[in-house]
Amino acid sequence: MPLTPAVDRQTTAEVARLQRRDPEAVRAFTTANNQRLFRAAWAILKDRAEAEDAVQTAYLKAFAAMGDYRGDAALSTWLTRILINEALERRRRAMRARAQAGDQVVMLDAYKETLAAGSRVDTPDAKLAREQIRRLLEGAIADLPEDFRLAFVLGDVEGLSTEAMAELLGVPTGTVKTRRLRARRRLREALGPEMRAVLAGTFPFAGADCEALSERIVAAVCAPGEP
Repeated sequence: MPLTPAVDRQTTAEVARLQRRDPEAVRAFTTANNQRLFRAAWAILKDRAEAEDAVQTAYLKAFAAMGDYRGDAALSTWLTRILINEALERRRRAMRARAQAGDQVVMLDAYKETLAAGSRVDTPDAKLAREQIRRLLEGAIADLPEDFRLAFVLGDVEGLSTEAMAELLGVPTGTVKTRRLRARRRLREALGPEMRAVLAGTFPFAGADCEALSERIVAAVCAPGEP
């Protein structure tokens, strides 16, 4: 089916190759989009395996509908919308399954462990990212005024209650709350630019995982006899 004139020649040529299921075009297209899609899926599902499966399903849906693509949005944007819809539907199904089973408990995700995780928890990239975040946090906490630092460490790191901290420090509970609030505010201000730079490298989906996913999509959509 023809594309609208809104799509430039380079994009038109690329889309045409994808519509023909050209293996090299499919491989390049998936490799270029894998990480963005994976991060978006993870943000919704908070599970690496489920996120990767959602990305694979989104690709298959996209290629099944590639003949209907009209260029109203960039191809990567169109693909990301398919992925987000897929991830949201998976989350809805999971929520319905829990409700039907009578499970009303909201499970806490292991966010701190997966925040800087690579394809495997113990990959060198994951260790490096965690170490970067640890150093940033320790440095920023060390720069807090002593009262704020103590309130933050006792409350947010050690998990003491406001009442326990007030008794331990010999100050009113209102003072404890104020110190923790101000400590958090200062940490946000201090860590903002640095943490954003570190976070830009988190949730990596590259290397062997990215290549393996691309090859699975190539095999699925470029198989002989594939419509």
